[in-house]
Amino acid sequence: MEKIDRNRVTLEVDGITHRYGVRRVLTNIGFDCQSGESICITGHNGSGKSTLLKIIAGLLRPIKGDIRLSIAGQDIDSESHRKHIRLVSPEAELYDDLTGIENLEFLTRVSGMKMSHTQIESYLDRVGLHNRGNDMYGAYSSGMKQRLKLAAATITRPELLLLDEPTSNLDDDGRKVVYEIMDQHKADGILIFATNENDEVSLGGRIVTLG
Repeated sequence: MEKIDRNRVTLEVDGITHRYGVRRVLTNIGFDCQSGESICITGHNGSGKSTLLKIIAGLLRPIKGDIRLSIAGQDIDSESHRKHIRLVSPEAELYDDLTGIENLEFLTRVSGMKMSHTQIESYLDRVGLHNRGNDMYGAYSSGMKQRLKLAAATITRPELLLLDEPTSNLDDDGRKVVYEIMDQHKADGILIFATNENDEVSLGGRIVTLG
């Protein structure tokens, strides 16, 4: 897979605090990272791992704190964050009534990218779905859906890749695929992932423990 040619990317997470009703799940969380770095977010169930990833992705607004993203020294406004960030999570879904290939084709079009059918199929090959691209996403098993979501997140070549429980529902072969994608992305972009799996925590260059 072609290496992504990136400018210097910096992410600052500053004083993030959030609560649901009266229950506070995040309190003054802060860290920073840049291209070539990775962070593992860990903590007990309910500690706010998924919430923090959603806040970084711009899908949820914290009650306090800031997320700052800059590329080549230029700050990226909050409205443009989603062009540079992709989140893969158990909650995120693609379109059941489209095939695997059609889902990827749709995502590239809305992202303003021009990719050939062969190029799109190469992303299916990358996640082990080379012979299932014409099957409907709604008919995929949970593990196959996880693989396609990984392909969908990486096909737009985001500067910042966020993974929530990255090997959820995957067999050993699927886990190997995920680890390869993680290794590539943390080599030339920013990788942030949330997990409680002991054998995955060590994949992060730094560890942020919540709760």
